[in-house]
Amino acid sequence: MRAGRLTPFVFVFFAFATTSGAQDIQLSAPGADDDLTDRLRAASLLLQDTEEDRTAQDLIAAARADYGRLVAALYDAGHFSPVVRISVDGREAARIPPFGAPRSVSRINISVDPGPVFQLGTADIAPLATDTELPDEFRPGGAATTPLLRDTARAGIEGWRDAGYATAEVADQQITARNGEAVLDVRVRIEPGQVVRFGQLRPQGQDRMRPDRILAIAGLPEGAVFSPDTLDRVEGRLQDTGVFSAIALEEGEVGPDGQMDITATLVESEPRRVGFGAEISTDDGAALSAYWLHRNLFGGAERLRIEGEISGIGSEGLSTEEVEGIDASLGLRYSRPATFTPDTTFYTELGAEYLDEPAFSLSTIGAEVGVEHRFTRLLTGSLGLGVTYFDIEDQFGDRQLTLVSVPVALTWDRRDDPLDARQLFFLETSATPFLTDQGSGGARAYVDGRVYFGFGEDRAARIAARVQAGSVFGGDITEIPPNFLFFSGGAGTVRGQEFQSLGATQMGLAAGGRSFLGLSTEYRQDIGDTAFGLVAFADAGYVGADALGGSGDWHAGAGLGVRYDTPFGPIRVDLATPVRGAGVGEDLFIYIGIGHSF
Repeated sequence: MRAGRLTPFVFVFFAFATTSGAQDIQLSAPGADDDLTDRLRAASLLLQDTEEDRTAQDLIAAARADYGRLVAALYDAGHFSPVVRISVDGREAARIPPFGAPRSVSRINISVDPGPVFQLGTADIAPLATDTELPDEFRPGGAATTPLLRDTARAGIEGWRDAGYATAEVADQQITARNGEAVLDVRVRIEPGQVVRFGQLRPQGQDRMRPDRILAIAGLPEGAVFSPDTLDRVEGRLQDTGVFSAIALEEGEVGPDGQMDITATLVESEPRRVGFGAEISTDDGAALSAYWLHRNLFGGAERLRIEGEISGIGSEGLSTEEVEGIDASLGLRYSRPATFTPDTTFYTELGAEYLDEPAFSLSTIGAEVGVEHRFTRLLTGSLGLGVTYFDIEDQFGDRQLTLVSVPVALTWDRRDDPLDARQLFFLETSATPFLTDQGSGGARAYVDGRVYFGFGEDRAARIAARVQAGSVFGGDITEIPPNFLFFSGGAGTVRGQEFQSLGATQMGLAAGGRSFLGLSTEYRQDIGDTAFGLVAFADAGYVGADALGGSGDWHAGAGLGVRYDTPFGPIRVDLATPVRGAGVGEDLFIYIGIGHSF
């Protein structure tokens, strides 16, 4: 009975005892530079901004945790003999009992003496696998920091794992601080273990996907020596199917035979997807596109994509030269990964297209089969066989052609981000040998190269440059489909010039050229921490009558643009005007779309 009467009083007491008034929390770190001070503030729980009122109990708990957090931040910066004091209304926080918090807290002083920056004395890690690359700073006299020690141990382990020793680990480490000399002696011993070979891949968590197709796509080489790069390749193949929203590969135990099974935990995405796109410019009107996609048609990551596009909407009243009309296309593509090899995808596609361009109009229907092969994560190639029927109307008259082609392409993509590249490059080359039913044959070649140079913090400023070049060799001009020839002008080539306004003279008539050279450059600048950016650009294009560029002409355009970053790529608004060729000082063009121009 007596205990029952005391209980409400105890709760009221604790509620009152842990109530805190306004607090004044100060950090003092004499000798610390701005960077170290910022690190200390970021590490301290006491100095974190919070919208919730903190009780005295909360503050004491945060203060006790801050000793370790501040020391860890100092170790990360190379200070291995620091002194940290946290005073709560004159009492050292570490000496306040956890259940003896004061009833209120008014002032907290955090005092940090960082001490000197340490250097490495002894710097020894062994044994190391051949070709192991350690951090450059891990040497006598190098700056000693805990990130450096972690990176060094990780490099030692990864060196052995790269050599097939999957279970390599740190067996022992001795770290001694000589405070008087500000020197840290480090000795690390690695236990490599044994050479491990891959066992079986064991998928789990899949729903529609058949296990046999998962194994075929992943392509884990059973019996091969363990390699982290091989595991990355396996994960990449599964990711490339688009079937899975999450993939986790877990290494199993090493069996008596030295083999290690790999467990693949998979989460499937929704198999169907629908997408839409829109773009508008004042020279070739609006374009609308849509697609429907099934990413796992028969349970083997077979992909079916149906897409259509209508462009040139409203273009009839826009062009100051020739009048163009509405273009339309419809395509169906079926592809199956892991056909012939884990890195080879078989595809077949059907397509129909109608083009009403300033210089020609045509209708096509065609089919193509082929394979795509991924040589590495960055290098892909394709080889196909296609048959296309053309119904053409242009300056050379009305005619029909049936064309057999063998398209070959190679793509090397090293961009850090395909949606908003800030460094490295992209290179795509293609060649399409063809033969017509009239007995005329030739080949169309095309190259598209792009480079990106970023500057400053997070590469907020960058320069992008692009070169396009193409040639059509062989074939009678009247037996080459007009969309195989080259034109310049518009969003894809030279902004600020009329769409396809530059061609070449063939047999005394205006037509497309057998050669093309396009040059583009952009300066892109992010605006602070916002999603907006500014762009200044210049484009130039050359179209020649001959395959190697003879009898041609140049035109150019330049302008300014705005970008707004989104998860699916930047929204682009460009304003351009001619600087060479027709319309200089007169025309102005606006381009609106999704994604950078290149």
